[in-house]
Amino acid sequence: MSRVDLNADVGEGTAPAAAEAALLGAVTSASVCCGAHAGTAEGIVGTVRRAVAAGVVVGAHPSYPDRAGFGRRRAVVDEAELAASLAAQIAFVARLAAGAGTALRYVKPHGALYHDCAADDTVARLMAAVVRDAGDLAVLLPAGAVTTGRFERAGVAAVTEAFADRAYGPDGGLVPRGDPGAVLQEEAAVVDQALSLVVDGRVRAGRRWVEVRAASLCLHGDTPGAAGLAHAVRHALAGAQVEVAPFAS
Repeated sequence: MSRVDLNADVGEGTAPAAAEAALLGAVTSASVCCGAHAGTAEGIVGTVRRAVAAGVVVGAHPSYPDRAGFGRRRAVVDEAELAASLAAQIAFVARLAAGAGTALRYVKPHGALYHDCAADDTVARLMAAVVRDAGDLAVLLPAGAVTTGRFERAGVAAVTEAFADRAYGPDGGLVPRGDPGAVLQEEAAVVDQALSLVVDGRVRAGRRWVEVRAASLCLHGDTPGAAGLAHAVRHALAGAQVEVAPFAS
């Protein structure tokens, strides 16, 4: 039987508490916003509590300090300042997790930081050091990231991720969010892509297929109808004899 983790980016304040709770009822890992790109302290506390109540593994979702751009713009920040910011963001969610009776298990960079960690050795080196110093944590990176070795050499387990609700372009990377069709919202399209990624190990990228090997599948909490999409994906994976379980426990 195949196995995959199903994760969601949450705590960004883009969905009502009830909708977020419904989303958390379908996933196995929750990448919780750390407040640097979105969210409020009160809202993030509630998200962690809902994740723990749902039995979901808690991860931190740090970003460049960029609330105006929702963390989707590359920030020019002094390395020491960036490292301090990321360490504080991760520690914030770690404290909330401990207060709710669980432990932080992984880190997933957000937005521009996520892409930079996957392609820029300088950023990857900085992030690897921050994650290593934060404890026994894994890091989520896009499948095919060229910096995986950088994290592993630093003693940080790198877990590969693919996306059920984002379109892939001809180069095998995600279609930029500003482009038409970048976010998949139709249930059939999201389910089909999830099954293709997990069962067949490939994704349609423009007019060709690209091989993808991912241990975790992401659904964004700010995608319209995210909870319904997550439940549909989980149901489809079960029907395909795929075990849905966290990559970290």
